[in-house]
Amino acid sequence: MALRLWASSAANALKISSSGARAAAPAYSISRYFSTVIDGLKYTSSHEWVKNDGSVATIGISDHAQGHLGEVVFVELPEAGTKVSQGGAFGNVESVKATSDVNSPISGEVVEVNSKLSETPGLINSSPYEDGWMIKVKPSSPAELEGLLDSAKYTKHCEEEDAH
Repeated sequence: MALRLWASSAANALKISSSGARAAAPAYSISRYFSTVIDGLKYTSSHEWVKNDGSVATIGISDHAQGHLGEVVFVELPEAGTKVSQGGAFGNVESVKATSDVNSPISGEVVEVNSKLSETPGLINSSPYEDGWMIKVKPSSPAELEGLLDSAKYTKHCEEEDAH
């Protein structure tokens, strides 16, 4: 009974009629994007993540970033042996919406590149933290990790950014 009463009042408030007449579509749409943030990773405000495994750090773009980019269709990455600098671009991601530089969260030397991305760039969309990783780096300044955002601070950053 309570459910029927609630449905009736909701229908009245939304001006929905059961007479078969269709109400006009609203002039706005509400959309919310929920992204996954992984505890234990470090993040940048430009939406890259890094997982430090001691002597090697794995880097990619966050779920939040891939969600805003849309379907990734091309990825350009450096070769192994390339030096990267914290905050410097090391590659780019092209999606159906835009092309974006990817910046390194830390300085070091690229020791491995995810070659699967050249044939299947959509791995960034389907698995940004696992199969969609981009490069592995031997850090030259491990202390740089301390200046990056933890999962809680990155989540707050994304919420504030999306609010504007």
